[in-house]
Amino acid sequence: MKNFALIGAAGFIAPRHLKAIKETGNNLVAAMDKFDSVGIIDSYFPHADFFTEFERFDRHIDKLRRQGTPLDYVSICSPNYLHDSHIRFALRHHADAICEKPLVLNPWNVEALADIEKETGKRVYTILQLRLHPAIIALRNQVLATPKDKIFEVDLTYITSRGKWYHHSWKGEESKSGGIATNIGIHFFDMLLWIFGSLKSLKIEKYEADHAAGYLDLQRARVKWFLSINENHLPEAVIGQGKRTFRSLKMDGSEIEFSEGFTDLHTTSYQEILKGNGFGLQQALPSIELAHQIRKTNRDSNL
Repeated sequence: MKNFALIGAAGFIAPRHLKAIKETGNNLVAAMDKFDSVGIIDSYFPHADFFTEFERFDRHIDKLRRQGTPLDYVSICSPNYLHDSHIRFALRHHADAICEKPLVLNPWNVEALADIEKETGKRVYTILQLRLHPAIIALRNQVLATPKDKIFEVDLTYITSRGKWYHHSWKGEESKSGGIATNIGIHFFDMLLWIFGSLKSLKIEKYEADHAAGYLDLQRARVKWFLSINENHLPEAVIGQGKRTFRSLKMDGSEIEFSEGFTDLHTTSYQEILKGNGFGLQQALPSIELAHQIRKTNRDSNL
């Protein structure tokens, strides 16, 4: 049984991490969030210590280590712009970090964390669950089995409706979330790069607070992508079903179905990390570079 701490316990994604820690047979000893709406912890680890002040949380983790209960992992579900700092906290407390995506917002943060990995001997892992999705694995194998000069036509659409609160939260501030392409698109960009190879060029067609669109020229694909949090962009058929999320991935005109099981892969991710097979800094870097380049291209072109 490994000892975990969790930062960002009140966040949207935290329950998936709590569930993964529980289902892999491990223990949460402490959690931290400046918000105290964390009753979900009772469903998994009712005896975990909880803190709303980072300084007291830091002191507690240090005290546990000195009393013979060191941390093995720190799970990080905090706002995107704090990931870098919280990963450093984990490594300096002699624990491995398991961080939600985006791992960090800027490519140079990855280089700095790699140095701290070497200094501490600890590892940084991220959650790239689409790489573990059976349908996505099958798609990658299909692409790898075709001649290398074959260029695929790919169309990716992801619409996940968000209310007015989104723009008043840290998610609505590009300096904190990385903007819409990063905040809701990073795992899809990672998936595309993993399947179709590295980026050759990109073009941005739209970049607004609630949606963005563009084209990617990858080693094995020409990709048209559209990301949105605006419910008005949902197809009528989806609205008629009362749904607020729409995902579509087409390759050469054929739909790739991967909607099922999309949210159930955190436990699988933890299982792989605990076996030493998790996705680290270098696996996360290409999508971070791509998302950063999208932001930079948008600023430079003043779309």
